[in-house]
Amino acid sequence: MNQTHKKFRVLSVSLSSRGFGYAVMEGDDTLVDYGHKVFSNDKNARTIVQVEKLIVRNVPEMLVLSDADAKGARRAPRIKKLHRDTAALARRHKLIVAKVSARELRVALLGDEYGTKREMAESLAARFPDELALRLPRKRRPWESEDARMDVFDAVGLAVTGKGQ
Repeated sequence: MNQTHKKFRVLSVSLSSRGFGYAVMEGDDTLVDYGHKVFSNDKNARTIVQVEKLIVRNVPEMLVLSDADAKGARRAPRIKKLHRDTAALARRHKLIVAKVSARELRVALLGDEYGTKREMAESLAARFPDELALRLPRKRRPWESEDARMDVFDAVGLAVTGKGQ
């Protein structure tokens, strides 16, 4: 009898003020799906609907989120509520929920708790060149807002870091 072993699948979601980035990883560092969604109105409700669609489509065993309540985390009340609602959605779908702080993310990806998001994105683009290298936004200038595509790199970093929890 030919048995197929299902590999452990992780969905990570990086929630932001614009929308969210997501990544689906399977087994040992196989990036199955990734992307970002940007919303202009009713952001929390639309985010929950889209995350549920990702859960149904990808059938993960775990959802990884950033820890919005970690020491030093500066998140707006709307985003903190969105994190709680997203975790509750995952639990309704019987998923393991893991939370990773920004410090844990930097240490895991860079070995340095003082690294930058740009350095993490470059490290992930080097680790997944076929998928992410062309998506890496140019380095932003101090007066520019962060590119929405950075949410994808945050989500991939969460998936890489969170699957070990």
